[in-house]
Amino acid sequence: MTEPLRLLGAPGSPYTRKMIALLRYRRIPHAILWGSHMQPPEGLPAPKVKLLPTVYFPLADGTLEPAVDSSPIIRRLEKEHGGREAIPADPVLAFLNHLIEDYADEWLTKAMFHYRWAFAEDAANAAPLLVFWMAPTMHAETAAQTADMFADRQISRLHVVGSNDTTGETIEHSYRRFLAVLDALITERGYVLGARPSSADFAIHGQLAQLAVIEPTSTAIAAQTAPRVRAWLDRVEDLSGVEPTTADWFSRDEMTALRPLLCEIGRVYAPFLIANAKAVMAGSEIVQTEIDGRAWTQPVFPYQAKCLQWIREAFAALGTDDQAAVRTLLDHTGCEALLP
Repeated sequence: MTEPLRLLGAPGSPYTRKMIALLRYRRIPHAILWGSHMQPPEGLPAPKVKLLPTVYFPLADGTLEPAVDSSPIIRRLEKEHGGREAIPADPVLAFLNHLIEDYADEWLTKAMFHYRWAFAEDAANAAPLLVFWMAPTMHAETAAQTADMFADRQISRLHVVGSNDTTGETIEHSYRRFLAVLDALITERGYVLGARPSSADFAIHGQLAQLAVIEPTSTAIAAQTAPRVRAWLDRVEDLSGVEPTTADWFSRDEMTALRPLLCEIGRVYAPFLIANAKAVMAGSEIVQTEIDGRAWTQPVFPYQAKCLQWIREAFAALGTDDQAAVRTLLDHTGCEALLP
């Protein structure tokens, strides 16, 4: 690359924060374009689906290829930039990384959206921030009107990601348990998969950079119950000075340290993925199931049906011995239900 990799994003986007932290760690030159996917900078190609972040990959012919969806972007960067990898070389640990990253991207974001918009204090905090992150020079009166309209729209969409009167308690209990599990993992070796960061760490960081830093209610919970995690987030923001080695990843024997996290994933995310996929296959518009002993209902989420498919494809791509190792690690966690 002769020019820095350009990335369009916003500070309030958890996936933007995920990508920025990863790019810093991997020492990939990049230039951040703060803005909105609804009004991208002129002169840059539009992706098929406008989402944040949008990464503009330079091609050999001098053109730019826009890409969205952070996990595939990270894997493309792994192929195009050697060294300081965020995906473990061990195929078993790489599969677990895939699963945990997916959980962070697709389940923790339910908590992020819930805590941002389900409570009046949090919504009043978030709305003007989102406006000024996008347009810091906007006139105060216009900004206030825009913030009100944006908040009304986001609050009306809470049910889309699964936050409602039926599911709120499940989301909140899961968030608290996750903080405790992450605290224990950080105590073990410093990161989720050992003594070096993985794409799962950056996915978690992206969500918690909102949940434990910006939203008042969930930030207070993190400060009171998991100060180690809160401090960890500030470090993961820029890990460019970390010098990783291959020995820093968990060994096969050490991977059992992940069982509490896998049990949490199996407790909440696995049953949702399975129920959602069944609803999509049945042509239903609503997911109705039970998660953590409580009723769960929300509109179907077609993308997350693909997430389950990709988890199963990743498992199918493993060798026989590695599949057996994964099954042993997932046994009695609830995650075994995700495997084909």
